[in-house]
Amino acid sequence: MTAFSNAPRAKYRVHPPDFCFTLHDMETLTRITHDPNVMGGKPCIRGMRVTVGTIVGLVASGHSQTEILRLYPYLTQEDVREALAYAAWRVEEIELPLSAG
Repeated sequence: MTAFSNAPRAKYRVHPPDFCFTLHDMETLTRITHDPNVMGGKPCIRGMRVTVGTIVGLVASGHSQTEILRLYPYLTQEDVREALAYAAWRVEEIELPLSAG
């Protein structure tokens, strides 16, 4: 299991827009993990079988944070906040091919 800041680097350089999170901000998201043996390597919360996508889907379908924490009592408010922050960053990132040389 690896935390986001230790994730393998892609062959693309990522440039988030100015109004969005920076890579430094994302390195503070220690609760978001990637493990090829857990949920197929999808971003999860603290290595558990709860994906960022699950949390985003619950919020998108109208569930409150209180409801989410009731449904998943082993999660915390910070887990939900980091899942949403990670999702926001991933949606706003722009991938550009690295230049040769």
